[in-house]
Amino acid sequence: MLDERSKKVLCAIVQNYINSPDPVGSRTVAKKYSFGLSPATIRNIMADLEDLGFLSQPHTSAGRVPTDRGYRLYVDSLINEEDCANKNLLRELHKGLETLRDNIEILFSETTRTISLLSHYLGVAMSPKLNTATLKKIDLLRYRVDKIAAIIFTDEGVIKNKVISLDLNITQKDLNRIAGYLNSEFSGYSFDVIRLKILKEMSKEKTMCDSLISRAINICREAFFLPYGELFVAGLSEVLELPDFENLQKIKELSRAIEDKHTIIKLLDKLSESDGVQIIIGSENSMDEMKKLSIVVSTCKEDNRPISVIGIIGPTRMNYPRAISIVDTTAKFISKMLAER
Repeated sequence: MLDERSKKVLCAIVQNYINSPDPVGSRTVAKKYSFGLSPATIRNIMADLEDLGFLSQPHTSAGRVPTDRGYRLYVDSLINEEDCANKNLLRELHKGLETLRDNIEILFSETTRTISLLSHYLGVAMSPKLNTATLKKIDLLRYRVDKIAAIIFTDEGVIKNKVISLDLNITQKDLNRIAGYLNSEFSGYSFDVIRLKILKEMSKEKTMCDSLISRAINICREAFFLPYGELFVAGLSEVLELPDFENLQKIKELSRAIEDKHTIIKLLDKLSESDGVQIIIGSENSMDEMKKLSIVVSTCKEDNRPISVIGIIGPTRMNYPRAISIVDTTAKFISKMLAER
């Protein structure tokens, strides 16, 4: 546990380092912040903070920089502030996204672009899972000899595309008949209910005489089992302009983290189970690809139930107050839009 004086000095160092990526010295803290402490006293506090793992010293003669533990204490003090909402941002969101409420895919795509431009970090979002969405219709198209494309439309405006591999050749005429059967059987049902119906039908499959229905159930099993929502990522060019990614190695690490979309999807899916703004800093990430990055996310809700996630990914030297404000405000705005559809 730190006393209040040490916390104030630590938070001042973190804020100063966020503003300018140079190690922070005791004289800088004494001049910029009215703590009423001498540089010598601040230097002693900084040495104690380093011993406790909140700061590190890159070079013997240089100042200190925050560690992930230092960022965590700083961020926890921000989360305790009551209102993160940003009224100017709300106006911007209303102006740019209000007309997209009926097209979920475009809404989330534009949301990531908007929060990236505002924050200068990566904007990420995962659209609602299909669990509680209602099937409007499914189209099936012959894609290759052994593959078909399933295009799923929901009443909520979500469109999902999925390529399904088949171990048999099937004509477009048969696919049209199968799609007709699926639409007549499942249209108007939620995907949770559809999955239960499919599992029930699968148990009867061996006794089915109609091979077309048997094929339909097999296609259903593939098409309707979508564990995650769609992932949207925007703003790589914004992030690469930051001084934190000046060297090639750091750019490669960031690129690897982004390219492995499954990593980000799993992380967002896990965070979607939590309420409010969630922040993971550097080494706190369980996934190696993310250990030098921080992520700020919040869930979007419908009927007080989390259905999707939006967030920001950037360096650990992130402007956390601004990132928290952007993510919290945007998530609440999107939740309001979803509720009003």
